[in-house]
Amino acid sequence: MSQPESNNREAGALQPAALVRTEAAALEALATRLEGPMAEPFARAVELILNCGQGNGRVVVTGMGKSGIIAQKIAATLSSTGSPALFLHPAEAVHGDLGMLMPGDVVVALSVSGETEEILRLLATLKRKGDALVSFSCNLNSTLAQASDVALDCSVEREACGLNLAPTASTTAMLALGDALAIAVSLRKGFRAEDFAELHPGGKLGKRLAKVRDLMHAGDEIPVVAPSTPMTDVIFEMSSKKLGMTTVQVEGRLRGVISDGDLRRLLEREGGAALGRNAGEAMNARPRTIHADELAAKALAILEERKITSLVVVGAEDKVEGVLHLHDLWGVELI
Repeated sequence: MSQPESNNREAGALQPAALVRTEAAALEALATRLEGPMAEPFARAVELILNCGQGNGRVVVTGMGKSGIIAQKIAATLSSTGSPALFLHPAEAVHGDLGMLMPGDVVVALSVSGETEEILRLLATLKRKGDALVSFSCNLNSTLAQASDVALDCSVEREACGLNLAPTASTTAMLALGDALAIAVSLRKGFRAEDFAELHPGGKLGKRLAKVRDLMHAGDEIPVVAPSTPMTDVIFEMSSKKLGMTTVQVEGRLRGVISDGDLRRLLEREGGAALGRNAGEAMNARPRTIHADELAAKALAILEERKITSLVVVGAEDKVEGVLHLHDLWGVELI
């Protein structure tokens, strides 16, 4: 049997669980380094990114091949956690895209070997512009690592690839290190759930982190009656606004709420005589309210806890700003 055939058969015999454990071992080794010799350089990398963000600098992440794919993900994670970042393709960079680099940027370069030709071509320009360079590589003696302001070690005992050739465990380590860097920076910046929501307005995640003001009914959509409004007109207002309730207001200030349930219970107690009452006599004078800047997930939690279908949104001095209905929260998950 030839040597290549033997290698291929050996690779095919490896179990998926063993491959995953190889990558898990690489992550464990990375974590150990971050608690030990890499703690100080990692902290310096965080400081570089924090300092560039205080001016007009951005984080420019670059890498070729599989490292480039990881670089794109790291750039996306940085951007979504409050650190403006972009991906620079190193091959395109030397054909004009170097114009993307601005003074004050921090460049994060990924190369398993630390000798990727396309990235090494960028070093002279980076030094000329004065941009800080942080590198992720598996060889701290490589050209890239030696040229870096901060060199972070992504070395692995072996790749998960059966031939120990394809970047697998090493790129997993790079990905985890990039996530750690992005989150460490965001924590130092005091990045909040509200900030995250502003950067993720679309999809299920965006709705989960949306604020009440983004989902509430406002303006003419708010059902409103005065305390003196006859019940027949109250029912008409509730039916026309289709929220299953109405606010009771005096000069824009909330005085109470009448819901479908309140109306039904009143009719059960008093029958037709209930129609002779006015809104002030029938209202719930202590309705549950919420502020417009609260997260939609908090509103959903209140509705579920109280087993009600709507909340009145109030501002200063109980001024009514809107109404939030349970239907507006479809797709929202509790945090």
